[in-house]
Amino acid sequence: MSAVIWLLVSLPLGAGAVLGVTGTRCNRLAPPLGVAVAVATLGVAVAASVTRPQSSAPLFAGVRAGLAVDGLSAFMVVTVAAVTTAVLAFAAGEFGPDENRGRLFGLMLVFSGAMLVTVTATTLPLLLMAWEVMGATSWALIGYWWRRPERVRAADTAFLTTRTADLGLYLAAGAAMAGGAGSLDLRALPDATSPWLHVITGGVVVAALGKSAQLPFSFWLSRAMQGPSPVSALLHSATMVAAGAYLLLRLHPLLAATGWAGPLVAWTGAVTALFLGVVAVAQRDLKQLLAASTSSQLGFMVLAAGSGGIAAGTTQLVAHAATKSGLFLAAGAWLTALGTKHLPALRGAARTYRLLGAAFAVGVLTLAGLPPLSLWAAKDEVLASAYAESTGLYAVGLAAAAVAAVYSIKALWYVTRPLPEDPESGYDTERDGTRRTARTTPAPLLALTVAAAVLGVLALPGPASWLKRLVGQPDEPSPKPWEVGLSAGVAFAAAGLAWWWASRPAPVPRPAVRWARGWLHLERAAHAVVVRPVLGLARALASFDDRVVDGAVRQVARGGLATARIAGRVDDDGIDAAVRQTARGGLAGARIAGRVDDGGIDAAVDAVAAGARGLGRAARRPQTGLLHQYYAQAAVGFAVLVLIVLLVR
Repeated sequence: MSAVIWLLVSLPLGAGAVLGVTGTRCNRLAPPLGVAVAVATLGVAVAASVTRPQSSAPLFAGVRAGLAVDGLSAFMVVTVAAVTTAVLAFAAGEFGPDENRGRLFGLMLVFSGAMLVTVTATTLPLLLMAWEVMGATSWALIGYWWRRPERVRAADTAFLTTRTADLGLYLAAGAAMAGGAGSLDLRALPDATSPWLHVITGGVVVAALGKSAQLPFSFWLSRAMQGPSPVSALLHSATMVAAGAYLLLRLHPLLAATGWAGPLVAWTGAVTALFLGVVAVAQRDLKQLLAASTSSQLGFMVLAAGSGGIAAGTTQLVAHAATKSGLFLAAGAWLTALGTKHLPALRGAARTYRLLGAAFAVGVLTLAGLPPLSLWAAKDEVLASAYAESTGLYAVGLAAAAVAAVYSIKALWYVTRPLPEDPESGYDTERDGTRRTARTTPAPLLALTVAAAVLGVLALPGPASWLKRLVGQPDEPSPKPWEVGLSAGVAFAAAGLAWWWASRPAPVPRPAVRWARGWLHLERAAHAVVVRPVLGLARALASFDDRVVDGAVRQVARGGLATARIAGRVDDDGIDAAVRQTARGGLAGARIAGRVDDGGIDAAVDAVAAGARGLGRAARRPQTGLLHQYYAQAAVGFAVLVLIVLLVR
């Protein structure tokens, strides 16, 4: 039985590593091989969700690496594997032979494998390792077109922001060891002693909010849209951004044990859902709108985790994964065909590409939360948990649901307008469009669209009760009839107003529009509060090193040289004369001593000098100033340390 779970994680990790290393040498075979591995992984995931395997192995002294598929992770492994399969099938026709398809498909499989480890890990060290691999591969995927500086800067921003939040997991691991968690099993974390329990919880919350692009970390998701559309569909729908929300759902007992963490998480999710929904409304770029809506929708999952709605958050996560993956793929198909993702330039795109337009329409209507589609039912479950916790939480969540209908209908309004007189004038702003969609586009897009529409069955009374028992929350509240009717009425009213108002200028002050369109200027604030002070401190320390520390060393060296010159003059005038007199008397002995000095002492000194120069050259080589090389060196060092620990043990 345990072989199933090891196969589940090793299949995408191993195949992805091989494909990534082969690179362009496997360009023709990479797409079919990648899709085949994804399909096989999906089959193993389905088997694992049915059989619920578990396994563990020794990792360090007293610490084990554990994997298990339980009720909650059973949904996640199938969701991750299914979305990966659909995205790779779509990407097979989007990337031509001039692209490094081996690297793309390899990295996406490695990322998927790391996500599968994340959702099945039962111990904190293994979770940390998978978390790190996710971060590294997401950086490489966002910066896939690394020859374009703006893409690399976007990848760096996303990577550094999430890495800063990821430090919370390291803090949590250290606090868990100090607080007596022992084996670092995730189930044992709530049993840690105070005050370490609060440190553990704080670290987990920060790491989860950062990975799921919640306030105040949301801005990294905007920069991540510089990556290819299939990357956005995979990373920013069901995998990377969902990892933080999943972790909070998984560790809800830890949040409940502190008393303060649950309300903090719930309110952070509710406020993010509302404010990032407003950001989505202000966007004029389709991928930016979808990115902001991702942060907003993830806010509902975080709200569910904080208020104890584990089954509700799971339903929201699965339904959103299918919906948003399909929408990102549709946006990518239009970008390839028309060379733009600017909303005004996409007027009439749904009429030109009817199948794509129909799938996109179903996706955005689902995203709007309109009955009877899946996110309407899922959101009602989340709002029921929020209402049981606080009326204020429910009110903010309901307002966020109304905003979701507005930004969804805005996107639909643009793509369904009649074609303008000269549509070509707005195309090809970002690349040369092909004016066609790839043959691999319809199948995965339709599969995700159907899933987005029907996954709401998980919120029906019968399936909902089964899901609550499955995740261990049989008493989780369900929405009352008036809540269902109210949310439906709010969604229809907001959608109708958004459609009617779409062609009219919004009565909103321009500064507010710029503030929302700029993602609340959170990145600018991060630069002012964190980046500039850190760089200023670094420059000051470098200046201190150059002028004070280095200056002192240079002064000592100058003093040494002056002393040597004085000693040399004394030697020439007095001692050297006596030596010459003595040398004349013992010339034969001096010659022998000279040979010994040249062949032995001098040679040893030269060897020491040559070795020092060689070490200096070797020490300078890693100091390149390139972030990815430092990260690779750290990873190699960590692997060597692990190997030493295992061998010594």
